[in-house]
Amino acid sequence: MADPSSYRPKPGQIPDSPGVYKFRDEHGRVIYVGKAKSLRQRLANYFQDLAGLHPRTRTMVTTAASVEWTVVTTEVEALQLEYTWIKEFDPRFNVKYRDDKSYPYLAVTLNEEFPRVQVMRGAKKKGVRYFGPYGHAWAIRETVDLMLRVFPVRTCSAGVFKRSAQIGRPCLLGYIGKCSAPCVGRISAEEHHELAEEFCDFMAGRTGAYIRRLERGMQEAAEEMEYERAARLRDDIGALKRAMEKSAVVLADATDADLIAVAEDELEAAVQIFHVRGGRVRGQRGWVTDKVEAVTTGDLVEHALQQLYGEERGDAVPKEVLVPALPEPVEPIAQWLSGRRGSQVSLRIPQRGDKKDLMATVARNAQQALGLHKTKRASDLTTRSRALEEIAEALGLDAVPLRIECFDISHLQGEDVVASMVVFEDGLARKSEYRRFQIKTFQGQDDVRSMHEVIGRRFRRYLQEKQKAGEWTEEPAGDARVDDNGATAAATGPALADDLEPDPMAGRPTDEDGRPKRFAYPPQLVVVDGGAPQVAAARRALDELGIDDVAVCGLAKRLEEVWLPEDDDPVVLPRSSEGLYLLQRVRDEAHRFAITYQRSKRGKRLKSSPLDAVAGLGDTRRQALLKHFGSLKKLRAATIEEICEVPGVGRKTAETVAAALAGAAAPAPAVNTATGEIIEDDGAPPAALSAERGQDR
Repeated sequence: MADPSSYRPKPGQIPDSPGVYKFRDEHGRVIYVGKAKSLRQRLANYFQDLAGLHPRTRTMVTTAASVEWTVVTTEVEALQLEYTWIKEFDPRFNVKYRDDKSYPYLAVTLNEEFPRVQVMRGAKKKGVRYFGPYGHAWAIRETVDLMLRVFPVRTCSAGVFKRSAQIGRPCLLGYIGKCSAPCVGRISAEEHHELAEEFCDFMAGRTGAYIRRLERGMQEAAEEMEYERAARLRDDIGALKRAMEKSAVVLADATDADLIAVAEDELEAAVQIFHVRGGRVRGQRGWVTDKVEAVTTGDLVEHALQQLYGEERGDAVPKEVLVPALPEPVEPIAQWLSGRRGSQVSLRIPQRGDKKDLMATVARNAQQALGLHKTKRASDLTTRSRALEEIAEALGLDAVPLRIECFDISHLQGEDVVASMVVFEDGLARKSEYRRFQIKTFQGQDDVRSMHEVIGRRFRRYLQEKQKAGEWTEEPAGDARVDDNGATAAATGPALADDLEPDPMAGRPTDEDGRPKRFAYPPQLVVVDGGAPQVAAARRALDELGIDDVAVCGLAKRLEEVWLPEDDDPVVLPRSSEGLYLLQRVRDEAHRFAITYQRSKRGKRLKSSPLDAVAGLGDTRRQALLKHFGSLKKLRAATIEEICEVPGVGRKTAETVAAALAGAAAPAPAVNTATGEIIEDDGAPPAALSAERGQDR
């Protein structure tokens, strides 16, 4: 590991002007490329105290052995040079979007004498018009097959074209009218090229003129009683409309735009792009990247723009690019895009209307792509094995932790404090053994005490199950199971239907009916969501029970540091570590499970009503009472005779309702926090009006 001070340039050597810099390692390989408005100010940030650097930046500067720079005139030139160098040197510490496939394009070879329509992948060629990218090649072929009725452009290969010209007979498409057969001279090269240009215009979104022209031709043919030609034109119009329907209208103003959305976590980011031409989604693509360097969402957007438009010119760069966050500064990248298009390009964040709604759709696609990528990565057996080995090595365990349990605390401003326990076996989630806890020993917000209580309760049950044969109470399938310590088993009904992983822990303790005991199998590693205080609380709970064969660690979310008991400094796993990825996934799953339970518990509390406790009063009559009186406040003020007027409510029920409402304390009035106005009770619990003001933890 190199000391950055050993290769730090003298302050006077670094120019105070725009430029691009490269960090090289001891072997001379470029490991990082960056740009700056002021090289002096930017490079000075890398040579400060290592403790003040982001962990990823710290790793980069200690891996490097030298730094060099190139001065440019403007920030736009710096942006272009940065892109060129990243593409040339492929630095290991730069963000690089990796595609899991080569997206197909619909290409028209306008650079040939007889242009050809075909599916193309890979690098783009000069003189070829591209449309897309498409998700699947079959989608291109379906579209082309519909459009060849109206635009019978050549689609055959060079060999087939040459063979047909030699024998003087066209291929099958020429006989059925889906090719104008330029190979045998049915159409001249100029006419065929014009036909290909019309095909491109239609694909570019200029569809209205062609549809109207065909409709006029159909009407003229019908007036002249040329019904066969009119029917053929009618079918052509139908084919074009079906081709247009394959890409629905998403922007009513026929906008040409690219929408870019980013989904990210601490380690990875996924980018999704929707290409909208003429108001219709013409293509979609996406990338996933490791966050090797310390980057913001704006930085990720900038890297995506460089990769997306670095090789594009002219109309391939749309007039409008919509993004979730703007790079800082935004002017150089906007000028760079405008230069590549040859006219002004609007780079902005959509604020309202259809464009904002479509951006939300793109964002959902990005989130799903990131989740799918993580699922594929986690399902690989070799990767999981390597992750468990890395965890064992980093934490100093005697063996790999085949069973990992992770605990998290969740609450809303100290109310409805709950905890979750998730289980991973062989690196895979085992949802049937997830557990939920209610904090019982105290009220209020104290994550350390909560963690101590939950760990103690979980392992106290483990010792009890270990000491006795155990009794298993039969519960109905699909219901939650609540133990005598307040732990609630996850539902085993339809909500867990996707948990189809086989049991890798054969021979685990079971009851007489063969079902596994709820807490009888111990983990090799306990992970807590938090830093040193939470880890110390978990270790103290285990020590109080005399358990010394279960390892404990904590994962702090801010810097993804791994904390061990009684260690003053955290363990920092390498950025590319599969072990860190697995720990993060376990921690995130525990957080998801905890916050889901907390929200459910809070929702039930807010929806509670004094009428719920009235024996014999079902939902139908409860709703009838509230509908008749309009609010719980008016129902409380009503007499027994007035309550009896509600259909289906007898005197005995009315007396019971009146007694229940009289015994229940009236809720405090709700207050509009914006105006200070007291809100009249409308039958809903007032707490529901302001519950969403807090933030879930």
